[in-house]
Amino acid sequence: MARTGPKNSGLRVLVWLGVILAVLTAVLAGGTIAGQASWAPKLALDLEGGTQMILAPKVEGGSDINEEQLNQAVAIIRQRVDGSGVAEAEISTQSGRNVVVSLPGTPTKETRDLIQASADMNFRPVLLNGDAAAVPTEALTPEDQLPKPTAEPANGSDLNWITPEVYRQFETLDCNNPPADNPAASDPTKPLVTCEPATATTPAIKYILGPVEVKGSNIVTSSFQLQQGSQGAVTNQWAVNIQFDGEGTAKFKEVTERLNQFYVAAGGESGNDPKAQFAIVLDDRVISAPRSLAIITDGRPQITGNFNEQTAKALSDQLRFGALPISFEIQSDQQISATLGGEQLRMGLLAGVIGLLLVVVYSLFQYRALGLVTILSLVVAGALTYLAIAILGWTENYRLSLAGVAGLIVAIGQTADSFIVYFERIRDELREGRGLVSAVENGWKRAKRTVLASKAVNLLAALVLYFVAVGNVRGFAFTLGLTAIADLIVVFMFTHPTLQLLARTKFFGEGHSFSGLDPKRLGAVPLYRGAGRLRTPEAKPAVVRAKNTGAAAEAERRMTIAERRLAEKQEQLTGSSKSAAKENK
Repeated sequence: MARTGPKNSGLRVLVWLGVILAVLTAVLAGGTIAGQASWAPKLALDLEGGTQMILAPKVEGGSDINEEQLNQAVAIIRQRVDGSGVAEAEISTQSGRNVVVSLPGTPTKETRDLIQASADMNFRPVLLNGDAAAVPTEALTPEDQLPKPTAEPANGSDLNWITPEVYRQFETLDCNNPPADNPAASDPTKPLVTCEPATATTPAIKYILGPVEVKGSNIVTSSFQLQQGSQGAVTNQWAVNIQFDGEGTAKFKEVTERLNQFYVAAGGESGNDPKAQFAIVLDDRVISAPRSLAIITDGRPQITGNFNEQTAKALSDQLRFGALPISFEIQSDQQISATLGGEQLRMGLLAGVIGLLLVVVYSLFQYRALGLVTILSLVVAGALTYLAIAILGWTENYRLSLAGVAGLIVAIGQTADSFIVYFERIRDELREGRGLVSAVENGWKRAKRTVLASKAVNLLAALVLYFVAVGNVRGFAFTLGLTAIADLIVVFMFTHPTLQLLARTKFFGEGHSFSGLDPKRLGAVPLYRGAGRLRTPEAKPAVVRAKNTGAAAEAERRMTIAERRLAEKQEQLTGSSKSAAKENK
């Protein structure tokens, strides 16, 4: 039968840790070769510099912006920026009127559009759609053949909304060459002629839309995910989910009841009645116009179609952050230098190196050769953290700020603390007279509870700080939480398995004086003392005597190192006093 002892188990765990490191390295290397990633972490605004945009807000209706609206604008823009994956952005107000947005690096066009986009989002029923190109003059519908309303519109999908003027505007609109300037906001109670811009997979389309029936402010949240099939299996198709509030749920149910009738009358999937579509309009431009395939009664519609992950995320962001009655114009756009620069980064890294050296010196002085395990554990933890930050910079656009560097420096001491707790538990077991192999296993059982509790507190503090803070403080919280996770991985997958292997070596197993695990130096008295003599309770350190049971024994086991040493000194003094008293008699 195969052996499954601690040695084999420890070796197997170390192999798995090596596989994890190799996979992370391969992922980052693949991204670097493809030109999408870099071996160096991305730096935040304070260390790298970036782009500063000054936005002038425009309130719907042309009224002046008040302080409450401006603060709301700042909060929504921050949500938009964070939602687009741009980390460590700085957003503030200027002169009580403008909004200043500073982004690290060079923002993409999508990020600029998301920041600048009007929050005048609404849902309108589709009355008519057509080819994006304008109708040539000679092919325009004659005046006497233009559609004429026969009655007052009964609902948002009534074709009586299409007047001769609206239809002529539809014919002459060219969505392949839309006007560069944005016209004034449309009247939500009247029809709208507009475009859906072309994408990488779909051409531009022009529409005649009915009046607004559901407002964007009725959206509670939105998300995107891979679509599930009828059997619950996940497909490769992306979908966008919307959740409405109570008012939006009631209105959306009413609208989908009407649109679904057009869908069924047109033959379902095989039909193509534009009146079965419900357009999502942002800044008077259609961003999506899905068909109503069913009556939605719970206010949780799902939009499906030719989405990929990027387009699904973009639509979800637009829906989630679109409920603000303010749009923005970019007044100025300029490159800015780093607010702190490379010198501060070098000083921060120097502080980290000094802290690391102090930990190394202490570990070697206190634990001798065992301190090398601490050093190697810190190296592995550093490699895991570095790879994670670099990969997150590539995939999530995470950027490392000086506050994040501070979080990494603080983590050095916290990581070393986990190893010290474990080593001291092993030493306690050796003082009780156990062999190193059993001391490692028993010490681990006692130490891992303490380590888990400590890291749970660190993670909880990091999570609270991350979600209640903004700006650079979130960077500190993120790195603090990330290093806590890396510390747990290293303690469980490197430090403990390594000690399982070292415990079976001659140098550590026999307690070499420079191993840091010499039972004699730790004050342990062996069970068998030679010449047929066994250890007596009096010969064992007082704080770990086997004769103690119950709550007192457990209390002694939980004593700190200082408390143990003090108890031993007091025991020695008591013993000396008794001996002196006997001699006097």
